Amino acid sequence: MTPLDILRNTFGYQHFRGEQENIINHILAGGDALVLMPTGGGKSLCYQIPALIRPGVAIVISPLISLMQDQVSALQQFGIRAAFLNSSLTLDEARLVSRQLRQGELDLLYIAPERLMTTRFLDFLDTAQIALFAIDEAHCVSQWGHDFRTDYAQLSILHQRFPSIPRIALTATADDPTRRDIITHLGLDKAKIFIAGFNRPNIRYRVVQKKNVRRQLLNFLEEEGYHGDAGIIYCLSRKKVEETADWLKKQGWPALPYHAGLESEVRKQNQTRFLHEEGVIIVATIAFGMGIDKPNVRFVAHLDLPKSLEAYYQETGRAGRDGLPANAWMAYGLQDVVLLRRMMEQSDANEQHKRIERHKLESMLAYCELTTCRRQALLEYFNDHLDKPCGNCDTCLEPVETWDGTEAAQKALSCIYRTGQRFGVHYLIDVLLGKDNPRIKALKHEQLSTFGIGQELNETQWHSVFRQLIARGFATVDLEGYGSLQLAEKARPLLRGEQRISLRKDIKQKAKLKNKKYNRSSRQTFVGNDKILWENLRSKRLELANSQNVPPYVIFHDSTLDEMVQQRPQTLEQFAKLSGVGSSKLERYGQIFLEVLDAHSLEYGNETVIKTTTPDFDNILSNTAQTTLEAFNQGLSPEQIAEQRQLKLSTIYDHLSQAIETGKLELSQVIQLSETEIHEIEDKLLERPIEEQHILKPIFEAFEGHYDYGILKCVRAHLWR
Repeated sequence: MTPLDILRNTFGYQHFRGEQENIINHILAGGDALVLMPTGGGKSLCYQIPALIRPGVAIVISPLISLMQDQVSALQQFGIRAAFLNSSLTLDEARLVSRQLRQGELDLLYIAPERLMTTRFLDFLDTAQIALFAIDEAHCVSQWGHDFRTDYAQLSILHQRFPSIPRIALTATADDPTRRDIITHLGLDKAKIFIAGFNRPNIRYRVVQKKNVRRQLLNFLEEEGYHGDAGIIYCLSRKKVEETADWLKKQGWPALPYHAGLESEVRKQNQTRFLHEEGVIIVATIAFGMGIDKPNVRFVAHLDLPKSLEAYYQETGRAGRDGLPANAWMAYGLQDVVLLRRMMEQSDANEQHKRIERHKLESMLAYCELTTCRRQALLEYFNDHLDKPCGNCDTCLEPVETWDGTEAAQKALSCIYRTGQRFGVHYLIDVLLGKDNPRIKALKHEQLSTFGIGQELNETQWHSVFRQLIARGFATVDLEGYGSLQLAEKARPLLRGEQRISLRKDIKQKAKLKNKKYNRSSRQTFVGNDKILWENLRSKRLELANSQNVPPYVIFHDSTLDEMVQQRPQTLEQFAKLSGVGSSKLERYGQIFLEVLDAHSLEYGNETVIKTTTPDFDNILSNTAQTTLEAFNQGLSPEQIAEQRQLKLSTIYDHLSQAIETGKLELSQVIQLSETEIHEIEDKLLERPIEEQHILKPIFEAFEGHYDYGILKCVRAHLWR
């Protein structure tokens, strides 16, 4: 089978995304690869598909037990021969896996690095046929990475001992020093580097200054309507984790704590509940999350400032892995910076490491103080570029109060240049303020034109200016040197006066805070009988998951259930076309879910009414409805569109009714009824309470089936409009 055959028949996806196909072909040809791909971007397929094609077993090195268990469970649902070896197995279970491995009965084996490095296991691998080595969460190999693991540093032995076996190292986040460390420590000098981009457009980024952080968090949860949704809340201390979880429970939210100080059994139980139940919120330190595969986490909230943008990106990336809208919400205060700096200074790390950590914290704070698009700045940090503002972060949606910082920025950049691009922020501020500093005199920098020209701002304000210039890519920090600032190419037009720059007002200035309610994310949801169907499908999924002791998303993702509600498949052939089904899941679950759909159709009629939670989006059609509208406008009949798109006729009428309700079509364009008939149907609809008008079965029966559901949908849409 070709990679595309496996993608479609085994995993149930029709097309590769981004660099997936190129990476897979490179590994199949025997090449090594370093893959940087955002969370939810499909990294796992890059080694899972080659594992099913290359002879032998793929050895996947993974840092966390929970990650292995989830991925193996998911692969087994697709009918793939996968297993794991770690400390959670009993002796008999471990022997069974070892026997399967010896007899060539596995396609993929997930293993912890400490077990891989044992002499006994390495000796065994010498006798086995190995398809490839995959090193997941590869940033753990780097001392500059935010999840450094000493056992990962020993994995260079794979290159030395098995030089002909292709290796693929994968991570969702790594800055330049971390990438270089991965290449060096894993012996990937000749590996091809694939950077699939870091953009997660479905995540909305929002940062607020702390006032009453618990109340701010509660407002966020309630405004977004997150009751029944899964989420992760990060806190800096264990005490704050437990206090926040207890407080949320008292407010009626199903919150559980997670940190390294809890008993292991409690940690395991809470993580299992988060993965296996719907709508559970985990409040955690950074001990929680790496490798968590739960795709329907709708929000990640930070109640304290993360230590770096790498950590922030990795943690927020756990939201919306299914591609549906999600939120990354953070509250920060200067007290966070003070605490983190104190922790850094008290650590046992050497001075160079502390210096790098300080600069990473400065970049994190600069991100919080941005006036421009947050997504652009976040991507720029990883040397990824977004041409225009994203329109889906707080600074895009609600522009902040700013001041014209052009002159201050020119002074700051000139000072970097005239001092030779060899000094850090503190020294540059001393020069700008004209301080009587022995080091300045020794270097004769009091003779520079920039000496003392910045006295209109104080030291704190200059720090803010430099942070914002770094965050926006006008200056860069030499992290591996002494933290010196250097000019970026984009600084030239600003220095020459060819462009102007607005900076966020210093956070200590008493600017009036806007009490404007923040718009909700544009999350599609279901109403009426569609919501009933959605819940019935979720219940069936949970029932199947519990019977197998696996998380519900291992059966089907939310996005697949969404398609079931919208497309209403009636046959196994139609069901097979849903995203994420595949041949194994079709055989195991297709008929079961079709029975749920059939039972619902008998009770409520085969109709679909999709709303959005955001009024601003009421006039926007879904992509599939827009496609139907375009075909209709080209002169095709509903029947012809249904045949061409291989959809049910009722689905096409649902799309057309959406177009009527949003004003993109007139009722007379779609159906041919007299005014009298239309008024009779409208009268029957108006006889029912407004909250029951979405149920068309009583109307259908009142006219003894004379008007089918498609006509009734369109008349109702005309009435609602």
